Amino acid sequence: MEIKRIKTPLEVNIIEQLKAGEKVYLNGYIYTARDAAHKRFIDTLNEGGKLPFDIQNQVIYYCGPSPAPPGRVIGACGPTTSSRMDAYAPKLISLGLKGMIGKGKRSQAVKDAIKQFKAVYFGATGGAGALLSKSVKSSEAIAYEDLGPEAVMKLNVVDLPLFVINDIYGSDLYESGTAQYKK
Repeated sequence: MEIKRIKTPLEVNIIEQLKAGEKVYLNGYIYTARDAAHKRFIDTLNEGGKLPFDIQNQVIYYCGPSPAPPGRVIGACGPTTSSRMDAYAPKLISLGLKGMIGKGKRSQAVKDAIKQFKAVYFGATGGAGALLSKSVKSSEAIAYEDLGPEAVMKLNVVDLPLFVINDIYGSDLYESGTAQYKK
C-alpha cells in the first residue's frame, strides 16, 4: 500500500483524497492539546475570547509529551485516548480544525462533524511514543504552560506515521477493520 505524504495546513482538496485505512506521513506544524487544554479552548470561546493559535486548517495531536532528554527536542509523544476530547471536538471542527491525531474510536457527533465540515481523524500507534518523537524536529510551548506536559505545544513534524481512521465519506477504520475478521 502506498503511503501518502501530506502537509499542514490541511487543505480540503487533500482531505477529500484521504480514505479510512490509508497510511500517511504528515509534515509541517501541528499543535498538541489534551482534555484540560480543550476545556480551556471552549471556555475561552464561550467568553468571547480567541484561541491561542489560528485553528483554521490546523491539526491537533492529542498528546502530552514527556520532557525532552538531553540532545532531543521532545520526549516520548504518544497519542492519548481521543474520546476524552469528543465533547469539544465538534465545536473546534466547525471553527476550521481540519485534523485530529489520537487513538481510539470517536463519537458519532465527532464523525458527523468530520463529514459536515470536511475534516479527518488520524490514528497514531499507541505505545510507540519514543518512536513517534523521532518525527518531531522542533517543539515549543505556546499556551497554558501551567498544565505542564499538557500545555499546548507547536511541533514541527517530518514524516509522522499515521493511519486515516475517519474520513469525510463516513468510513471508520475501526469498524471496517473489525468487520474483516468477522467474516
